[in-house]
Amino acid sequence: MGKVVMYSSVSVDGFIADENDQPGPLFDWLSSGDVPLDESGEVKVSQTSYDYTRPYWDQIGVTIVGRHVFDLTDGWDGNPPSGIDHVVVVTHRPEPEGWDPEAPFHFVGGVKAAVAKAQELAGDRMVEVAAGDVGGQVLAAGLIDEVRMDVVPVVFGAGKRYFGSVHAQHLLEDPDVAIQSNRVLHLRYRVRR
Repeated sequence: MGKVVMYSSVSVDGFIADENDQPGPLFDWLSSGDVPLDESGEVKVSQTSYDYTRPYWDQIGVTIVGRHVFDLTDGWDGNPPSGIDHVVVVTHRPEPEGWDPEAPFHFVGGVKAAVAKAQELAGDRMVEVAAGDVGGQVLAAGLIDEVRMDVVPVVFGAGKRYFGSVHAQHLLEDPDVAIQSNRVLHLRYRVRR
């Protein structure tokens, strides 16, 4: 099975969105370069960010998100973001009325079941877990192998925390990747077992 990786862009003070669920400048680095990151041509990053991010995106087979993110994005109109094959949505509510049953989205009732479903779908590819409350729950359950964060030079002061409502201490290894790019610092930590 592939690794389970928690990921998001994050402010220096640890927030993935402000109090109104707005990312503010957290994704500015995705439009601050001249190298297209995907086939849309809308996402353009520096060569340094491309060299780090594109191989990561190519490894992702499944992304796990919470229902809140799913609702905020309108389920990406049934098309998983960034060319990902499947999205597993952690929710206790049914799929939205009128949802296309052929869309590669899977609605699962808890984080352990979501990781199991994602690993089944991903095979040897990576499972990406969106940071925030669901990501924090997966970390607390001991199911995260690696934490990746793209740290953006902004201080929010308050908002949605990267690790959600995790209240226990979790040790990470020293970062094995620290890459400075245009308006972003790419970091990768393995979770200490």
